[in-house]
Order: sequence, then structure tokens, then C-alpha cells
Amino acid sequence: MRRRTVSPGAGLEEVLDTLAAAPAPREEAAAPATAAPSRDRSRERDTLQTEFAFELPRGYVDDEGQLHRHGTMRLATARDELRPQIDLRVKENPAYLSVVLLSQVITQLGTVTDVHAGIVERMYATDVAFLQDFYRRINSEGHTHAAVTCPLCHGSFEVDLSGGRLGES
Repeated sequence: MRRRTVSPGAGLEEVLDTLAAAPAPREEAAAPATAAPSRDRSRERDTLQTEFAFELPRGYVDDEGQLHRHGTMRLATARDELRPQIDLRVKENPAYLSVVLLSQVITQLGTVTDVHAGIVERMYATDVAFLQDFYRRINSEGHTHAAVTCPLCHGSFEVDLSGGRLGES
């Protein structure tokens, strides 16, 4: 058995790539060629989705009167959650925290790519409430699906909260 010394700066991926390039031991040489694709599939499963698409219930109307309903929101970082704590607007009015926080994590809103607090301020209250719930859902649970129960038939099913037309699942 061969030992491998890893320096503190070397990453696990580098070591795995080096080992994958090395010739296989004799007993593993007879193994079927399906081992590599399963490793690729496990890497695909391990990828993290960091941006999520959404559709606002009402939409943001810009200065030119154009309606923007579709957008994307990225996962929040610790810095995103800490930065509003030192914002003077938040210190004066703690309710402003969600406006600052949402303006940092919304990456696009229709054709608007520079989303700032002023844009979030001018959104309808229903859209801000939707975005707050969407933020909570993707950052705490990691997905935009919710389990619901029909009040009439008591059937359980899953809906995607990221948008879509009412009644569609």
C-alpha cells in the first residue's frame, strides 16, 4: 500500500484527481467501467443551486411604466445578513431591514439588473411579502416547494412557490 502526503494547502479535489489519474491496482483493473459514471452522477447531486427564479404576484412598475414580474434571487451569505445591521436606515427603523436584505439578494427583476433598496421600496406590499417568504424558504429549506392540503378534498400535494399561474402545480 502506497502512502500519500498531502500539504496543508492541497484540496481534497486535487488529491482525488491525482488518484484518479494514477494506474489502478490489479484487482480493480477487472472492475467494470461503470465506476466513473457513478462518481460523475454523485458530483451532479452534490451541486448546490444558488439562484432561484420567481414570479411576483403583482410586479414592479419602473419609472417608464414597464411591468417586471420575473426575477431571480440568490442564496444569502452571512455577510448579506450582517450588513443591514450596520445600515443607518435600519438603525433608525428596524422594519427597513427586509428592504435592505432583499435588495442585496435579488439579482435580477425583469430587465433590471441593478436592484437596490429604492426599487424594493417602490414594490407593492404583496410583492414584498412574497419575496420575504421566498427568501425564508430558499435560505432555510433550500427549495421553493411546499406541501399543501386541499381544504375541500383533504388531498395532499406539492406546489412550487417560485411563480407560475394560479391553479397550476
